[in-house]
Amino acid sequence: MKKLILSFCTLFLIGKIKAQTLEKMTWFNEPEKWEIKNNRLSLFVTPQSDYWRISHYGFTVDDAPFYYAVYGGEFEAKVKISANYKARFDQMGIMLRTDKDHYIKAGVEFVDGKYNLSTVVTHEKSDWSVITLDKIPSAVWIKAVRRLDAVEIFYSFDDKNYTMMRNAYFQDNTPVMVGLMAACPDGEGFNATFENFRVKHLPDMRRLKWLENNK
Repeated sequence: MKKLILSFCTLFLIGKIKAQTLEKMTWFNEPEKWEIKNNRLSLFVTPQSDYWRISHYGFTVDDAPFYYAVYGGEFEAKVKISANYKARFDQMGIMLRTDKDHYIKAGVEFVDGKYNLSTVVTHEKSDWSVITLDKIPSAVWIKAVRRLDAVEIFYSFDDKNYTMMRNAYFQDNTPVMVGLMAACPDGEGFNATFENFRVKHLPDMRRLKWLENNK
């Protein structure tokens, strides 16, 4: 009976910790309207906001909402995203960032009336890659896996089958701001929802290899 009670208390505490995860995060460019409820972040994305540096367009912007926590080492970050995209370049997803010159943002971006899986990688200057979707999904899961000096970005429509959409360099052995980003460069804002955001620690690959070779 004591074991049963202890197990129940442990599960309760784990549930409380998960429920409190979002509350413990920090805003960069906090939007005017946002709410956290049932492990879900809902916000109205700030109009005329974005993340981009220099290339192609010739300007730099760093003013869109970003809700994050800092993580070190290797990890997997995952979130379910949905929104009522309206204007060109309306976007939301995961962001990994060390500073204003180095970040990766990946998720869904609305361009010319079509939904695209979008990734922007910035190392001093930004690049942009997209995968156009044939149909409009009700929601998309985005996953970022940081291993060594790279980040792999995956997407899924069911949280079971994941497909890689980008592999990009990202400096290792450096703390990273990891979190939820949404931007509205051209429009007047839109409603965005992030659900079940989770970051899972992964054992360091170099350390595991060293241990294997030094048994």
